[in-house]
Amino acid sequence: MERIVLATGNKGKIREFERAFSHMNITCVPVKEVATVPEPEETGITFMENAILKAKYYSEKIGLPCLADDSGLTVDALEGEPGVYSARYAGSHGDDEANNQKLIRELQGKANRTAHYVCALALVYPDGSSLTSEASCDGEIQDTPIGTNGFGYDPYFYVPQFGKTMAELDIDTKESISHRGKALQQLVAKVNG
Repeated sequence: MERIVLATGNKGKIREFERAFSHMNITCVPVKEVATVPEPEETGITFMENAILKAKYYSEKIGLPCLADDSGLTVDALEGEPGVYSARYAGSHGDDEANNQKLIRELQGKANRTAHYVCALALVYPDGSSLTSEASCDGEIQDTPIGTNGFGYDPYFYVPQFGKTMAELDIDTKESISHRGKALQQLVAKVNG
């Protein structure tokens, strides 16, 4: 059975990756279960640059195939912010509540609430070869959080086609339309290909 190291400690992302590869002869293992390696600095200016940087770094350090993602929220009225800084928008990495509060503050008085979740995935092998995919999901930012089936900006990310926030959708629906779900489908097809 092939092992793929996941360059994340995010439990929500780990679940999605494991599920995407569950029908294949592949085991997904979070990087912290394989080795103690310092995290690389994310210096890319695009989601794809950061995904490739992380996957390449861990694959070289550990000697196994590594899957990394860089994903986040881009808001049209904020000229693409928070973008690659989505997880640390309010300063501290992974503070969802502070990030959401800052987002809502920045959007006060702005009529345009269109937003996009973007996910870039990179799977880098020890020989340096790689597979990549990128996808997005369109929605709108609302001021009031609704739902508990998600993380990050999900309770504020309204999906018009379902009339619900991303955090209100069941897991199957979310994975079929989400940025990460679509990017994973593309990547799994390439791995199978």
